[in-house]
Amino acid sequence: MKQSTIFSISKPKGYLTLIFWVFIIVFGGSFILKDALPYFGFNEDILGRWWEYKWSLIGHISGGLLAISIGPFQFWKGFRNKYLKTHRWLGRIYLIAILIGTISATHLAWTSALKIHWTWAFALQGLAIAWIITATMAYVSVMRKRIQQHKDWMIRSYVVTFAFVTFRWLTELPMVQELGSFVERGPTTIWVSWTIPLLITEVFINWNKK
Repeated sequence: MKQSTIFSISKPKGYLTLIFWVFIIVFGGSFILKDALPYFGFNEDILGRWWEYKWSLIGHISGGLLAISIGPFQFWKGFRNKYLKTHRWLGRIYLIAILIGTISATHLAWTSALKIHWTWAFALQGLAIAWIITATMAYVSVMRKRIQQHKDWMIRSYVVTFAFVTFRWLTELPMVQELGSFVERGPTTIWVSWTIPLLITEVFINWNKK
């Protein structure tokens, strides 16, 4: 009876987890193919106003793409248990990718973004700070062998990493575009793209904790 109960609870949970990750991979993959990869053509017409800052932009996008792509493997329990050494190396690459992305984002924030408006620059910098802090906390936790704490911070880190995808999705919504000019809606949208998901994540992480 006990085994049957466990099975009936865990199976739906497993399906929900699978559906969630399929959604994340499809959603993230669509963003990579449609919005990120075209910038690697180094075409001035495509880069437009970013041309002057192309190397910072490429560093920022590269760091984000690596982190987004590595994330699902790091959360895959079967892969992690079977290939622990690979898991650790991917973790290091993940952290380096975020470091490169954060440095590049900071440069973009106070150059190209500042030319648009200081609120846009400040919003980008806020996201960059959250990005590096969550990843660093995940690294510090595992170095101190606080595995559960490490897992929790990795979840937060990936939520912030995925904010780039969420932001692009939000900006394409007609209801968001109707809120005003980019200067009026852009900064708010980028704050919303990571603060609200992070708040929801925090509720889930702490829901069953004593």
